[in-house]
Amino acid sequence: MNQPATALSAHPDSLDAAALSHEGAPRAATPAQLISFAIGDDQYGVDIMAVREIKGWTAITHLPGQPDYVRGVLNLRGVIVPIIDLRCRFGQGLTEATPLHIVIIVQIAAKQIGLLADRVLDIVSLDDIQIQPVPRIAQSSSAEFLSGLATIEGSMIALIDLSRLLSVPLDIDDQAPAALRQAAAKGN
Repeated sequence: MNQPATALSAHPDSLDAAALSHEGAPRAATPAQLISFAIGDDQYGVDIMAVREIKGWTAITHLPGQPDYVRGVLNLRGVIVPIIDLRCRFGQGLTEATPLHIVIIVQIAAKQIGLLADRVLDIVSLDDIQIQPVPRIAQSSSAEFLSGLATIEGSMIALIDLSRLLSVPLDIDDQAPAALRQAAAKGN
């Protein structure tokens, strides 16, 4: 059962992932739950278990020598978190980030990564049977980041495979030099 979209359409500065679950009820293996969000008119989803929090867009520190889709880093309670511009990563140009944009903090392996998106839409529950493979004709560079497609209430949601999102490992980690941490702290 879907939560009303209005529950997440206005984002606070930070929203804890635990608050996104159904009143703290234990999550079953099936159906899976996703956070759905928008980039332009397109809908995407990530596994709710990978989401750590959702924040409003804030100033970040830009770093030289990173791919275009790495917008920079932010200091999140002492952890340096790289911010990935999903619109750019999917080959649709850079996002003109405003305070209305959101950053979804996800855990990919041992790293926290921020995903820049336009807005959060809903929490979606779905069964594995509802997930269809990405058609072979659509195996473009942006489709390689998708694990499947799901149609929910007439809307198609492209499911992001977080493990494939970073084809090049970032040089930023929790052991960043002190100067980098200080630069990120000044940017916030």
